[in-house]
Amino acid sequence: MTLWFVFALMTVAAIFAVLWPLSRRGRADTGGSEVVVYRDQLAEIDRDMASGIIGAAEADAARIEISRRLLAAADQSGRDTPGQGSLTLRRGAAVVALVGLPVIASSFYLALGSPRLGDFPLAERSRVADANQPLANLVAQVEAHLEKNPTDGRGWTVLAPVLSRLGRYDDAVRAYRNAITYAGDSADRRADLGEALMGSAGGVVTADAKAEFERSVALNGDDAKANYFLGLAAEQDGRKTDAAALWQKMLAKGPSDAPWRPLVQAALVRVGGSAPGGVSAPALPDGAVAAAQDMSEADRGSMIKGMVDRLASRLKTNGDDVEGWLRLVRAYLVMGERDKAMSARADARQAVANDADRLRQLNEGLKNLGLDG
Repeated sequence: MTLWFVFALMTVAAIFAVLWPLSRRGRADTGGSEVVVYRDQLAEIDRDMASGIIGAAEADAARIEISRRLLAAADQSGRDTPGQGSLTLRRGAAVVALVGLPVIASSFYLALGSPRLGDFPLAERSRVADANQPLANLVAQVEAHLEKNPTDGRGWTVLAPVLSRLGRYDDAVRAYRNAITYAGDSADRRADLGEALMGSAGGVVTADAKAEFERSVALNGDDAKANYFLGLAAEQDGRKTDAAALWQKMLAKGPSDAPWRPLVQAALVRVGGSAPGGVSAPALPDGAVAAAQDMSEADRGSMIKGMVDRLASRLKTNGDDVEGWLRLVRAYLVMGERDKAMSARADARQAVANDADRLRQLNEGLKNLGLDG
């Protein structure tokens, strides 16, 4: 209220500043007083001549001079008197200042402004989303929005995976359930819900999580995440043969460049299975793969290990080979040597740390391998 009073006071002051000069007369009307003086001087000349103070010739000369000044003063007085046109102009300017300017300003505001925009208190402004804020602050803002709009399916869909990444698995489970309720059921959402349930259980595929993975497969039989975790459930139950069969089926049906292949291959080696074709390291050159077909299992393993060791040695001297680093990490994962894969990941990042393009390429490749952390 105080702010509006200040604005009104400023408006009145501005209008007064415009109207004040218009209300003043242009010059003081001095012409009338000069005419009276000159007339008095003429009468005084007559009195001086009658009393004999001045002669007739001097009196005539004085009358001529005073008469000339009297005519000039009368003419000047007529020019200084404001006419009707000047008064009309001042009144028009006053009307424009009092009425025209507010009307014009209001017209522009209604066309270009936001007269229906509600109040935006300072406390609310501090909660406006900013990409530079910490992730936790952005999550809090989204959660506050969803408290007021609990049926916003898109909001729950965006929030759920972020909560999982932050390790807030119980909240993520709730978010995924709301996303399914308000945004629709899908294989991906069911698989993500099952993964969040696993996170709440410390990585164990519980009965509830398994049920969600089964629902996902019912909606889409080729859902990679759901099938992988169903295999993991079989492995945790001690049914390694069933797990191997499920993962082998995934590798046989899936694309050769699928980002989840290294993870599944490593899991398959862990339960004692082998990838389709009998080769456990798809990161090797095609010629080596063909040669390995006719070897015994022990010889094949020795050959693969030797090639991986040579690749690791080469990368120690030529650390700029991003593709080489990714092949090495993938090979270690397939061989079930996750510790070596993590070590190779650290060495690779250190080797290309000074090259932004290579580092970005490396991180994208590691993300596809499931090692983006």
